[in-house]
This record gives sequence, structure tokens and C-alpha cells, in this order.
Amino acid sequence: MTAAANPSAPSARTRVRRVATNAHYDSATLHAIIDDAYLCHIAFSDDHGAHCIPTACWRDGAHLYIHGSNGSRMLKRLMERDSCVTITHLDGLVMARSAFSHSMNYRSAMIYGRFELVEGDAARHAMETFMEKLVPGRQADVRPGSDKEYAATTVMRIALDEAACKVRTGAPNDDEEDLSWPAWAGVLPFARVRTAPVTDPACAIEAPDYVTRWRE
Repeated sequence: MTAAANPSAPSARTRVRRVATNAHYDSATLHAIIDDAYLCHIAFSDDHGAHCIPTACWRDGAHLYIHGSNGSRMLKRLMERDSCVTITHLDGLVMARSAFSHSMNYRSAMIYGRFELVEGDAARHAMETFMEKLVPGRQADVRPGSDKEYAATTVMRIALDEAACKVRTGAPNDDEEDLSWPAWAGVLPFARVRTAPVTDPACAIEAPDYVTRWRE
């Protein structure tokens, strides 16, 4: 669903103004971008200024989750004031005939709001969901987290109610007068590629199916 089909952004700060035709405000686009990500960047401010920190993320339902040490400065600040979470996937370099018409094909999301603490059984469930997001089937193999480990870990989530996505696909958009310029035009695609698993030298366990299928 494009901005033209859905002109109402969730809030003034999520309304896309620059190339608004690339805007998406529907949950399906947002969820797909999050689910294809392993990392997000979280921008926040404190008494020392502005910060933007990368961290692992995952989605469960209508929330994006993160986790970290109880002593994390960032996690403490995120419950005190609003922050902005960003995710970007680069899909290709768009080669135009004019230098200033070059672009990129990408999928990006920005999420605004305040994180909330996830506690008790909900936190344990969230961490198990995270493990399954990383590698489906892994949670059943590993040693479960101990009470001490969970007690030292903070799990937080932010609602996906206030978010905006931008997506660009397709060929270059050259000006009419540049179409005859004798330069190659097109897209140089990017793709994330999984490579062969590397077994720990100290591991004598035969690789399970989810490892041998990693490259598929």
C-alpha cells in the first residue's frame, strides 16, 4: 500500500515528506521489513547528547523487541523518553545516465515511541522467540537460560503503532534530456548471502538439519 493509497500517516513525525510516493504506512510492509532484519539502530538522547546504537531486534505480534544487560545506559534511557528505531535494507545501486539522478533501491522503516519493560514469563517467551527468529529449531537444542541469566537481562519492546516505511524499487528515473546520453543505465543488485556453516573445532556434535540447511 503506497502513500497515495493511504495518505494518513500515524502521526505528524512519521509523515514522509521527501519523495512521499515511496511511503508506506501499512503494517504488512512494516512487519516484512522488521522480519527480514537482525539489527536495528536506536536513536535517543540523554544528558551527554544524542546517540544512535545498533542492537539486535526481533518482532512478535505488534511490537519490536530488544534486550541487553541490566546496566545498559541505553535501556534505562529508553523507558524515560521517546526514541526512534530505524531499519534499512539495501537492495541495489541504481545507475542513471546523469550523476545526480543515481539512486538506491531500498526498504526502510522508522518507528517512534517509548519502550516498555517486559518481565517474568513474558520476557522468557520473548527471548525464546528471539532464538527461533535467529535460527528456527535452535531453541530446542541449547541449554535454557538460567534464573540468574534472566535476572541479569533486560527485555524491552516498543509498539509498532507509530511508524513509517519508505521503499524504492525499479529502474533509474532519468530526465528526458538525459536519455540519449551514452552511459550504461540499470541496477546493480545487492543481496544478503548465507555461506557455509563453520563448526567449532571443539564441537563433536553432528550438525543438525537447521545447520545443514543454513545455505538454502
